[in-house]
Amino acid sequence: MSYLPSPERYSSMKYNRCGTSGLLLPAISLGLWHNFGSVDAFENGRSIIRRAFDSGITHFDLANNYGPLPGSAEENFGTVLKKDFPGNLRDELIISTKAGYLMWPGPYGEWGSRKYLIASLNQSLKRMGLDYVDIFYSHRPDPNTPVEETMTALDAAVRQGKALYVGLSNYSAEQTEKAIRILKSLGTPCLIHQPKYSMFERWVEGGLLDVLEKNGVGCIPFSPLAQGLLTDRYLKGIPEDSRAAKATGFLQKSEVTEEKLDKVKKLNEIARGRGQSLAQMALSWLLRDGRITSVLIGASSVQQLDNNLETLRNINYTKEELAAIEKVLK
Repeated sequence: MSYLPSPERYSSMKYNRCGTSGLLLPAISLGLWHNFGSVDAFENGRSIIRRAFDSGITHFDLANNYGPLPGSAEENFGTVLKKDFPGNLRDELIISTKAGYLMWPGPYGEWGSRKYLIASLNQSLKRMGLDYVDIFYSHRPDPNTPVEETMTALDAAVRQGKALYVGLSNYSAEQTEKAIRILKSLGTPCLIHQPKYSMFERWVEGGLLDVLEKNGVGCIPFSPLAQGLLTDRYLKGIPEDSRAAKATGFLQKSEVTEEKLDKVKKLNEIARGRGQSLAQMALSWLLRDGRITSVLIGASSVQQLDNNLETLRNINYTKEELAAIEKVLK
């Protein structure tokens, strides 16, 4: 059956300005890091993407190595675009991809050289069947390549018409400041930064958010649910079908400690008091900060996606609620 997007798709989503740019992003964006690769059920991923767009999610976030197998998430996404988003629907989407981690063998298959970044972007465009991506990221800083070279490559991608905007991911506050300065001097300002940030991972509060705010750069946290830990899935230990139990998952069993699970249970009580699931509270806790443009969620089912979208019904906090959360997290 052919897909027709919902005519109501823009009625309930909240859109935030990305830094001081002209671009608006949905408060919740969909990441294709997990559940969209060659090892996953294609039709399930396709139905999640459709539901996301019907719900006002316009931003779909990928990287060259997403899978497994590396590259397969982009291939599958390209197939969905071809089947379900013909004509001008592409112009309603923000599609991002990244390069930085290992993608192919040999000396030009990872990190931050101009050779690798441009080659990787060309491969990504081919896999997705696109002329351009909306945002192209340097996925991680390269300790052995001058940051000037990496930033010049991002600038070149824009000048070649292969990307509209550029971003950084996993850069420290200091590295970000330098990269922003170089990009500005090149005439291709940094649009957005994608750091790991959640209730359990708060390094960005130690300077990065200030750097982004000062420079008018947006912020889109990844792993806002700490790989699923900040959901009700782990309230009774590690379920057999969870990420922590998966061989291909990024959440290690060793990370699911008694101390963490105790915090999860206490946070869950606060969430219930707010009329939210723990996941909804973890997402809204990030979105309450005006410096956060969007949160990047994953989803393994349409139901999970719907649950996360309910977050937007309540992103306001009382001082008492914030104090109670801090007490648990300290």
